[in-house]
Amino acid sequence: MRARPIIGVTLDSEPAGGWSKLPWYALRQNYFSAVVAAGGLPVALPHEPALAAAYMAELDGLLVTGGAFDVDPALWGGGAPHPKVTLKPGRTDFEMAAVRAALAADKPVLGICGGQQLLAVAFGGTLIQHIPDAVAGALAHEQPNPRTEPGHEVAIAPGTLLARIVGTAPMRVNSAHHQAVATAGDGALVNAVAPDGVVEGVEHPGHRFALGVQWHPEYAVDPRDPAIFSAFVEACR
Repeated sequence: MRARPIIGVTLDSEPAGGWSKLPWYALRQNYFSAVVAAGGLPVALPHEPALAAAYMAELDGLLVTGGAFDVDPALWGGGAPHPKVTLKPGRTDFEMAAVRAALAADKPVLGICGGQQLLAVAFGGTLIQHIPDAVAGALAHEQPNPRTEPGHEVAIAPGTLLARIVGTAPMRVNSAHHQAVATAGDGALVNAVAPDGVVEGVEHPGHRFALGVQWHPEYAVDPRDPAIFSAFVEACR
């Protein structure tokens, strides 16, 4: 057993411009610090779909991060992209390949925000392309206040892996998304919902550890958020 399980962390990417004249990778530091605090050894994963299986042969677990982009509706039969949808094909191609390789090897996967949505699609699930168009009376899931503060509560489904990790009391979470899971996929479960009924988490009991949450526990807005990382890293041992 390794002293610190090696956790692959997916990166965001941007085209040339802004910070660099060349294409670049980037990610908020708190993803990495949350893994370190939970006892893991995080390593960043460049977007190389052909190497996904090779990465997973060396890693003990996979963290799929969020970002200001969306999963391509073509991957789940969603038709043409909504005008509000932003795609990053290179990133999504790699993350889907990595998730599928991890699940095939039965290695733990934690999906956060868009990573949770991608995990649901990997399970065979579907998404809502734009919450305001699909959910009457929806909350402000792209909260106006800072992401370091809660945006709303979520109800945790009893009997789920997430409930075993954080308990069944409501959690106060941040919210930074305009899409959401519509169906969790074959054999998968919804483990958390917002007051407006929007899905806030999924998991699959048929895998060793396959858990996704729509919020960003790396910010530790709720005092139980770090327990999600601790349970994930422990599953990677």
